[in-house]
Amino acid sequence: MLFIIMIYLKFYIFTMKTLKFFIFCLLFSIPSILKSQETLPIYSDYLSDNVFLVHPSAAGFRDCSKIRLTARTQWSGVKDAPSLQTINFHTKFGEKAGLGFVIFNDKNGYHSQQGIQGTYAYHLDLGREQDTRQLSFALAFMVVNNKLDETSFNIEDPVISQIVQSENYFNADFSMAYHDFDFFFYFTAKNLMLTSRNLYNKEYESLNLRRYLLSFGYYFDYNKNGSTVEIEPSVMVQYIERTKEIFADFNIKVYKELPSAKVWAAFSLRRGFDKTIASQQLTYLTPIVGVNFEKYMLAYTYTKQTGEILFDNAGYHQLTLGFNFGCYSPRRFWNERGGKSNRMF
Repeated sequence: MLFIIMIYLKFYIFTMKTLKFFIFCLLFSIPSILKSQETLPIYSDYLSDNVFLVHPSAAGFRDCSKIRLTARTQWSGVKDAPSLQTINFHTKFGEKAGLGFVIFNDKNGYHSQQGIQGTYAYHLDLGREQDTRQLSFALAFMVVNNKLDETSFNIEDPVISQIVQSENYFNADFSMAYHDFDFFFYFTAKNLMLTSRNLYNKEYESLNLRRYLLSFGYYFDYNKNGSTVEIEPSVMVQYIERTKEIFADFNIKVYKELPSAKVWAAFSLRRGFDKTIASQQLTYLTPIVGVNFEKYMLAYTYTKQTGEILFDNAGYHQLTLGFNFGCYSPRRFWNERGGKSNRMF
């Protein structure tokens, strides 16, 4: 009995030290005097086995190291339309930790930003390892170079410098996750550094760029006549503190194992919930299809906006390429479930 109490106390002390470390880093980042701005936009590409882009606490959670590349275009046929390219990598580091990074290039007309984000995550097993209950914490720090190209502005105005203006910024995210067998839960607070930038007019830019993300869902199998389909419903809620906007993604993802590959399809409905007229709420429809073949993954995402007020009539297209490597023997949980390590979360 005394031995069990000692083991429990050691685990409790270790857990408290870990939590104190993350809380210290989080509090240290908030009052930072560094310039910061909002960074990566939040799309639906996390459904393409790419949740690390949204929730840093996913770094190193799975049994393989992962590389994901994405290329996104918006407003097809429109000159200088928004586009986004990302590459990210994350892996397990030691027994409990995870490391990852994201590099991105985001362009919208005369405005562009390039950045790199580094992430450290720590995963705590709650109970025995085979019980698959795990609590995760992560901190992500990002450096961004933001540009405004005024070289083609032929306007006689002292404010227009007709050069490429450039500023460097920093930002930080905090993330946590909980997994319990087939249930998953993520929470991420983004853009925690609250200082103005000097690239545009600081009188019209808010200091508050905080955005909160909450994701949860469940994974289960459906068996009929000897055929198994894996189903993964989930919800992601976003809250923007400054504008009080609320968005929710209602997702469903279905997997089917084939003799030589695994095919899957997902559908996401993004809906705004602010206080405007119901027919004018922001609504996006996003179907996604993909295939996992051995260690490779390929996915295509299409997004269409609906409603009375539209940004454009064209759709948004995205390709995602993935490669898994450095895989090790999965937990007993995955062996019992037939090695279903392609789950999104």
